Amino acid sequence: MKLDIKKLKKAIIYITPNISGTETVRYKLKISKIIFWILSYTLAISILTIIIVGITPIKNWLYYFDQKELKEQAEKTVELEKKVFYLSKELESLSSTNKKLKMAFILGTTDSLDSNSAIYDSLKYEPIKNLPYGGNILFIFHRMMTKLMQDKEKNKNTDFFINPSKGFIIKDFDPTTGHLGIDFAEKIGSPVFAAKGGLVIFSDFTIDDGNKIIILHDNGFITVYKHCSALIKREREFAVQGELIALSGNSGKNTSGPHLHFEIWKDGKPINPKEILIK
Repeated sequence: MKLDIKKLKKAIIYITPNISGTETVRYKLKISKIIFWILSYTLAISILTIIIVGITPIKNWLYYFDQKELKEQAEKTVELEKKVFYLSKELESLSSTNKKLKMAFILGTTDSLDSNSAIYDSLKYEPIKNLPYGGNILFIFHRMMTKLMQDKEKNKNTDFFINPSKGFIIKDFDPTTGHLGIDFAEKIGSPVFAAKGGLVIFSDFTIDDGNKIIILHDNGFITVYKHCSALIKREREFAVQGELIALSGNSGKNTSGPHLHFEIWKDGKPINPKEILIK
């Protein structure tokens, strides 16, 4: 049985409401009119909905949850960007510190420096105002090294090391356990002295050792002072034997309490400080 469209258009629907107490009325509706009004009503509702959503604040209510989630994601993205920026700065700082430490130990194990070497270049900085020769740090380094050699000639009888701390020793030198120096019991803020005169080749903060100073001496010696609370002497400054160079503390990860960790190195190898310290 085929559907006859023409007959369907002409079809009529009769509606007779069954309401008690009123006169019976019969309504006659054509199928085509019913379809027309349904389509018109649907189109009108669709257009009205689009207009309301497009130009009224109701759209904010409809998309509230989506916007809230997007806002949270945006805040998380900004926070992650800040963390990445902070970590990149920390990595740059660590890289610079590691470079200076490496240079310090190379300086300590080198008898002489070639003016064309990479280590020599690392001592070159931008000129600073009010300093001789345009503030060339290389010139100042030469002056310090010259002074170091002159002091050596003038004071040949002072080739010895003194205690860097007034505290008593609480832990001895034990290279088998990785303890390459001795520990002095000290309160935070106690004075730390240069065990011998020399050139400060490192003075900065490190994660493991905290505030640390390394001094280069003649005859291939290096002294190391760790876990300080404050650093007084700076890199490329000359420290006189017995001079105040730092304050003891408890900085860095590798410490369990206030003390001064002190090391002496000779030609790139750690030695027991108690063997050469003069009491």
